[in-house]
Amino acid sequence: MALITILVVISAVSRYLFAFPVPDAFDLSRLLLGAAIMWGFASVGFRGSHIKVDIVAEILPAKMRRWVDTFAWTILFIFTCLLTWKMLGRVLSASRSGEATMDLRIPAWWIMALTLAGVAVSIVTVLARLILVATGRGSLDHFDSADLAAGDESMEEKAGYE
Repeated sequence: MALITILVVISAVSRYLFAFPVPDAFDLSRLLLGAAIMWGFASVGFRGSHIKVDIVAEILPAKMRRWVDTFAWTILFIFTCLLTWKMLGRVLSASRSGEATMDLRIPAWWIMALTLAGVAVSIVTVLARLILVATGRGSLDHFDSADLAAGDESMEEKAGYE
């Protein structure tokens, strides 16, 4: 993210002060932003610290909440698999067609492949989280910290799944 920010700032400053933007700053920043988002998704996929709307789950009994959590993570897992499949198609298409950035003609597929790698890792992290939730060692509660996963107190007790 810092690289993207630096690239955009330098391009904006050079465009307004010198009437000469950094070549391919727009293309590179948007492609790298996509990669950063997907790698962030991989991290969030395991930690479970994404935005959640769990109004219904909050009022359910513990056993029913586990089923709702498992269903939610299963849907996210399916979505992640589909996203990976579509991203793979996009990377292959860009590679075959020779798609490149506008100014410097840098091949775009390798940056898209970084994005694909992030989504592919997300499959693993979301699946790991799904297994934790389904077995009662993780939840969609407000906060799942690393020390809880380390075993200070059982995740079932913390999640209210007793």
